[in-house]
Amino acid sequence: MSNPQVTRREALVVLTAAGTVVPAVAQHTHEALAAAKSLNQGANYKPKALVKHQFDTLKALGDLIIPADATSPAASEAGAAEFIDYLCSKNDELNNIFTGGLFWMDNYMQSKHGTTFLAAKKADQIALLDNIAYRKLPSPEFAPGQKFFMWARNMVMDAYYTSPVGMKDLGFMGNGAMSEFSVPKEAVDYVMKRSPFGA
Repeated sequence: MSNPQVTRREALVVLTAAGTVVPAVAQHTHEALAAAKSLNQGANYKPKALVKHQFDTLKALGDLIIPADATSPAASEAGAAEFIDYLCSKNDELNNIFTGGLFWMDNYMQSKHGTTFLAAKKADQIALLDNIAYRKLPSPEFAPGQKFFMWARNMVMDAYYTSPVGMKDLGFMGNGAMSEFSVPKEAVDYVMKRSPFGA
């Protein structure tokens, strides 16, 4: 995806404003996943809603949405695919969105490159994501993919930034008492720049 300007922190601000997943639900989901992983020897998580190919595709997609960088691991390290699969196992509508969307991505890649999304060259994967992530107006060819990608991107970000890995990436140290609170100057500057009352 060719938009390097958006940082993880900026993406989180957008995600928080959209309010896609209630924090209590996210916390409960991560706790349930931790229990499931401990029962399945950690990395040997067995998908509950998606078949293995769909789950592996979702992991790869998540790592394209939130790749590893110099200081933080990728979405797969935060358990994003497990988080989404677990929620899909609890909600048929969400499961249909993800199974249908992953099928669409495989079908598109099959028609253009003769392979699945997961087996496609990384450049071809990114080219597809560029077409479904950044178009302002849906085209008949990409409209289903655009709708799915919106869900996938939001859910991967929800999973990442509500996980212990994502909390660490944000520098969140937990709830606690503060002797004083001051609004960061950057936040004030940002608001004033956008405000009609700003200088």
